[in-house]
Amino acid sequence: MRQEDEHHALKNESKIHTDFTEKMTYSEYLGLDTLLASQHPLSDHHDEHLFIIVHHVSELWMNLILHEVHAAIKDIQADNLPASFKKLARVSQVQDQLKRVWDVLATLTPSEYIEFRDKLGNASGFQSYQNRLIEFALGYKTSYISKIYEKDVKLSQRLQEAYEAPSLYDVAIQALAKAGLPIDDDVLNRDVRKTHTSNESVKQAWMTVYKNVDQYWELYELAEELVDIEDLFQQWRFRHMKTVERIIGFKQGTGGSGGVSYLKKVLDQYFFPELWELRTEL
Repeated sequence: MRQEDEHHALKNESKIHTDFTEKMTYSEYLGLDTLLASQHPLSDHHDEHLFIIVHHVSELWMNLILHEVHAAIKDIQADNLPASFKKLARVSQVQDQLKRVWDVLATLTPSEYIEFRDKLGNASGFQSYQNRLIEFALGYKTSYISKIYEKDVKLSQRLQEAYEAPSLYDVAIQALAKAGLPIDDDVLNRDVRKTHTSNESVKQAWMTVYKNVDQYWELYELAEELVDIEDLFQQWRFRHMKTVERIIGFKQGTGGSGGVSYLKKVLDQYFFPELWELRTEL
């Protein structure tokens, strides 16, 4: 009787692993058919497939960054800083993967790229709306960006909502004030549609946190998570710039952007300026 039970159990276990007629499969769950069929090269050149996949992967990672940053903002607004740390740490790990994508694209040589570059038309990474949403979420706000997407009503509305929403740094500064650290009223009540610029009261608040780590441990941890994110964002920007320079030199970008010259300029942009300034004064 025991042998029959064991045989029956093994048969059922085998069926669980092989019978997908009424159960969702791995491919179905991930929508792999759609995902893997979304590469549509416009040339016959072998390396255009690489070019498309690198950018697809980048957009997927950016989607996850947005998912985690928006959730972290809600955690901080709810005074639940510890819950935000896991999400922000994950953002840093994703950024590291995003940065490494450029190493793959850097295997593309100038001679290979010019074989299909003209097929791209005006399409350019500069037009990546998810990249702009990330910038908005971190606090770098530029109103002209929305004009690029005016023809897409839903996307334009999404960008406008992100443009008008408080950034990760806005809610971090609010957390400083909630902890009793003095922050100027014009910072706490500022127009969040504008990019934050360095403020002495904010810097002094962070200075207090760094000089009293035990007392302000959660704010200290939050600050270091933000520094990690900005550090890796700048590393990603640098790898982007060097990869573009390696492949097309100082030519104008396909979408009309300044190419390498533009990418070099944005290396000087900061999301969380006071967190970098205080390091000189500590």
